[in-house]
Amino acid sequence: MSFGPIYIAGPERSGTSLIYALLASHPNIAMTRRTNMWTHFFNQYGDISRPKNFERCLSMMMRYKRLLLLKPDPDRIRSEFWQGEQTYARLFALLEEHYAEQVGKPRWGDKSLNTERYADAIFAAFPEARILHMVRDPRDRYSSALTRWKVSRGGVGAGSAIWLSSIKLAQQNQEEYPDQYKIIRYETLVNQPEETMREICAFIGEEYTPAIFSMDGAKTFRDEGGNSSYGQHEPGRISNKSIGRFRQVLSKRQIAFMQSMAGREMEAFGYILDNIHLSPFEQSLYYLLDVPINLARMAAWLLREAYLDQIGRPVPSYRIVAGPDAIKAGA
Repeated sequence: MSFGPIYIAGPERSGTSLIYALLASHPNIAMTRRTNMWTHFFNQYGDISRPKNFERCLSMMMRYKRLLLLKPDPDRIRSEFWQGEQTYARLFALLEEHYAEQVGKPRWGDKSLNTERYADAIFAAFPEARILHMVRDPRDRYSSALTRWKVSRGGVGAGSAIWLSSIKLAQQNQEEYPDQYKIIRYETLVNQPEETMREICAFIGEEYTPAIFSMDGAKTFRDEGGNSSYGQHEPGRISNKSIGRFRQVLSKRQIAFMQSMAGREMEAFGYILDNIHLSPFEQSLYYLLDVPINLARMAAWLLREAYLDQIGRPVPSYRIVAGPDAIKAGA
């Protein structure tokens, strides 16, 4: 039975917040949300066994608003870090362990977007870890993002690339780590919540309990009616009403493009392709405008991600607490 950390992976608008709320309500699991430690800090400050590098990293972590929500104690982190293995993974684990201690739970987990990128490093550091990768129909995922944010940078081209990139990593990671990596369809979770959560609990080595559906461990998520792009739900309710909403949000040409790019992968995950009929005029616009523009947007997104993989993804400036005394804010 595994008692290692639990990570939730997947791109935005894939149902990661829902599975977070359910697991956070398990009596044995303390879940953090959106810490993005692997994304923003892993290997970003050089060798942190060197005190100067460690202090630079810790200082930024204590200025990062989303980590300050965990009420970290920098002096305790500093003291314990130098008593053991001096790696990024252990530094991240210290913050998680301290939070789990605060809420009185023996095991910790984290829900951060795109954790699938770091599966190799996570399993190397935590051999008993489990990663749950949320997958959602790419048409619904993109339409949810479009509805939520009103604007989607890169349009349906980037939306297709985001989903395909995540799916590729999901398949690769599950193949390499079959006993540690589990893919979960959002649609299966919301349509069969109890059955799905029983499977998940068995996978992570925890006893299933109906208490998870209280969502008491994620009261803000629960009481605000969830994280749907289409309006609030009744508090604590798991709804399947967002399934298929893409038909009310996306144009036929947008759906056609996404299906043409990701159709094989969609069908592999059980997503049925719509039969799209375009008029001669719509076909002209689709092939002359939509296809070349969105292919260019897919390529631009992939190039941008490759560049960020090389230079890193620092904490956005708007999520940093200003001021020289910011490191004391979490103490």
